[in-house]
Amino acid sequence: MLLRIFVLIFLVNCFTSEETLASKMNIKTAHDFVFKSIDGVTMPLSNFSGKALLVVNTASFCGFTKQYSELQTLWSRFKNKGFIVLGVPSNDFGQQEPGSETEIKEFCEINFDIDFPMTAKEKVKGENAHPFYKWAISKKGAIAKPRWNFHKYLINSNGELIDWFSSPTSPLSNRLIQSVEAALP
Repeated sequence: MLLRIFVLIFLVNCFTSEETLASKMNIKTAHDFVFKSIDGVTMPLSNFSGKALLVVNTASFCGFTKQYSELQTLWSRFKNKGFIVLGVPSNDFGQQEPGSETEIKEFCEINFDIDFPMTAKEKVKGENAHPFYKWAISKKGAIAKPRWNFHKYLINSNGELIDWFSSPTSPLSNRLIQSVEAALP
């Protein structure tokens, strides 16, 4: 019983601190966040306003790395309908993205012919996670936090976080495709 109380207090503190962070930063939508592109250029998510956005933390040496191909297929299928895939390389899980941005970009282009936008390497978990990820967790709860590479967040054209998909979920699964189609502007 005491353990349950401790866990409950811990979870309340986790959610409260992340919700407070979002409110202190006056964050209302995903469009309020800025990443750096894989080429080192500032990339405000507001650039994608009016489009559906799938944000995916990626890694080059993971059992799910084949999803790069599926993400490229999804991007090619819907990009002319107002859809963006945004890859966010991260070395947070299993040290499976150890390379530099140049190495990551080259790996993606050579092995998967990736042409969707990608950010610089970011932290996606813990205290040093990029603020977008802290915001996403505050919106959908701890259940929706990335637990491995290729975790996916779906943002609608207004910048609202509408769904999330765990790492094993294929970008070409019926559930994900139906969610993307529903989110298109």
